[in-house]
Amino acid sequence: MMRAPEFWIKGGPLSWLLAPAGWLWGVGSAWRGAFDVPFVASIPVICVGNAVAGGAGKTPIALSIAEHLPGLHFLSRGYGGQEEGPLLVDLKKHNHVQVGDEPLLLADVAPCWIAKDRVAGAKRAMAKGATCLVMDDGYQNPSLKKDISLLVVDGHVGFGNGRCIPAGPLREPIGRALARASAVIILGDDRTGISARVRAAGKPILRAKLEPEAEASALAGQDVVAFAGIGRPEKFFKTLESLGAKLVEAYAFPDHYSYQASEIAELLTIAETHAAALITTTKDLVRIPFHQRESIGVLQIVVTWDDEDALHDLLRPAMKGVARQ
Repeated sequence: MMRAPEFWIKGGPLSWLLAPAGWLWGVGSAWRGAFDVPFVASIPVICVGNAVAGGAGKTPIALSIAEHLPGLHFLSRGYGGQEEGPLLVDLKKHNHVQVGDEPLLLADVAPCWIAKDRVAGAKRAMAKGATCLVMDDGYQNPSLKKDISLLVVDGHVGFGNGRCIPAGPLREPIGRALARASAVIILGDDRTGISARVRAAGKPILRAKLEPEAEASALAGQDVVAFAGIGRPEKFFKTLESLGAKLVEAYAFPDHYSYQASEIAELLTIAETHAAALITTTKDLVRIPFHQRESIGVLQIVVTWDDEDALHDLLRPAMKGVARQ
């Protein structure tokens, strides 16, 4: 999988050239949902999604929301995995090749179903006693009715150049995405003027940050070789530097990259040569061969909310877990 091109953020001649194709993508996304009659589950459904291709922080937000919803089950497409589902992820049996990397992180917190057919996955979760469903992604999937739709936006890059794929990063036009949002979660500092656009659309804003756990302070002054295959690896590298780590080497891989044992062995050798610690993310760790994981450090992050009461109020209907009449 290729990394997102630079013009998706800054624009440029190639973006202009591809603009007609982006317009067609936007029309297609609207057409897809125009005639669907969504399935209405008997339990609340919360969707944590985004409007752009690539990472925006959906999974950490979904994990944080889970703390407020006892009895929830996660529902994921299992991006990058081979299984079609519906399938309940078993951490003792499944790996990222089978179910994708994000479901493995979710399943460590609560039951997680992967299902290319979201309705079939929802039905299986309900049959197994779920009191609430949290969808990690699926914002553009019209097959299942959402009670709460949370649009996650990375404050540093926002909506990129504002164009649809392939001219830009948008999965659908911004206005259409905002129209369906119950609230917009801005993750990190708003450097692209997202807040003004969200307010103009009349949508509530929740603000949150991804911050390293307290134990990460031990990295201060350490020599580190870092690597990451996520949406924005440079963000991970800057976080390490902000902790005071001395970044002697940094390697960026494509998002959801499946590491080979030989590649990890090479990275371990590089770290040893520098007498440095080899560090990656939790999302990357699940894509590394089991026998090599103990030799790699992981930067653990947590979501901190500017106003957790506002999140609590937003989730209140789902927290009750009341079946529909």
